[in-house]
Amino acid sequence: MSAASDTVLSAEQQEKYAWKALWGSAIGYAMDGFDLLILGFMLSAIAADLHFTPAQSGSLVTWTLIGAVAGGVLFGNLSDIYGRVRVLTWTILLFAVFTGLCAFAQGYWDLLFYRTVAGLGLGGEFGIGMALAAEAWPAEKRARVSSYVGLGWQAGVLLAAIVIPLLLPLIGWRGMFMVGILPAVVAFIVRRTIGEPPIFIEKVAKQERKGLPLGLLVKDAETTKISIGMFILCSVQNFGYYGVMIWLPNYLANRFGYSLTKSAVWTSVTILGMAFGIWLFGQLADRFGRRPIFFLYQGGAAISVLVYSQLTDPMHLLVGGAIMGLFVNGMLGGYGALMSELYPTEARATAQNVLFNLGRGVGGFGPLVVGAIAAQYSFTVAIALLSILYVIDIIATALLIPERKGVPLT
Repeated sequence: MSAASDTVLSAEQQEKYAWKALWGSAIGYAMDGFDLLILGFMLSAIAADLHFTPAQSGSLVTWTLIGAVAGGVLFGNLSDIYGRVRVLTWTILLFAVFTGLCAFAQGYWDLLFYRTVAGLGLGGEFGIGMALAAEAWPAEKRARVSSYVGLGWQAGVLLAAIVIPLLLPLIGWRGMFMVGILPAVVAFIVRRTIGEPPIFIEKVAKQERKGLPLGLLVKDAETTKISIGMFILCSVQNFGYYGVMIWLPNYLANRFGYSLTKSAVWTSVTILGMAFGIWLFGQLADRFGRRPIFFLYQGGAAISVLVYSQLTDPMHLLVGGAIMGLFVNGMLGGYGALMSELYPTEARATAQNVLFNLGRGVGGFGPLVVGAIAAQYSFTVAIALLSILYVIDIIATALLIPERKGVPLT
């Protein structure tokens, strides 16, 4: 008996299905992190080989994120109509094919096209995977399971950080794009063994649908208020993450004279702090509720970013970076559970994908804004000003986001 063919599962079957859903979702999100990081590391090599200007190189990242936003909207709606696993498989195939084509690019425009279409596939991963995992696990474990999916991103980033220095000198940027297909192949194999969540079959697949799921995000005043709140939270999350992570190595090198190796070590510690923060968020949110832990992390992010900008001692920077990472990106561990509980099954993946990827689109301006402020004033001022965003985050959570810990999914 499979989850796709029957909505009544034994306890043993349900547990087995839940673990498959979790692993499939986490591996897919690891694919996202792996791909975006290898692109960042390869920009210099690509620019040198194909004679790109700095603006053209940067636009490859920008258009990947634009593709992700469009893919989030498209595939979120499709997954709420046709099924989580089926549409996830489509996104993986789209990503794999166009990532592979990047290896054969001959110039700027064809590479830009391949990256944008690959971004469409990436955009479907986060929201659909989060919805799938949340629907497969009981309410009392929903937040920690969502945090485990979020940890997939960190695992992909760390894997890329290890693999790139070893392989890039040997196989070049074209070979690295071929390597980028491998996580997609693994995710595809895992996903093929997962059936649709029983709750999706019960509540959506057997019903007549009127209109697109996207409309359910603004179906009434209360839902619209929640969607505005979640858009703010997702925007701050991504703006802070990209604003800090893109410029952190540069900040350490320019202000303190750190070598590339030393900057990488200090940045890696910050990434490990982020991973621990994601894991911890899930544990705490299942115990104390979503809103209290969001308030804790948002306040911690505002304070830690401000404090970090004033540090000068190397050891203080190392420890401070880990603490800052814990709060700044640790909130990623809560979005999956929070949005799963705020929206119904027939719009759950759409909400996750649309709102988070719109936030990712806003977050794409983080490095630009931080860079502009740093050029006008200093990196210290730019990083310190990020703390204001988390104050806005606290206000949005307090006024717009309700607490629904432990409620059955509708």
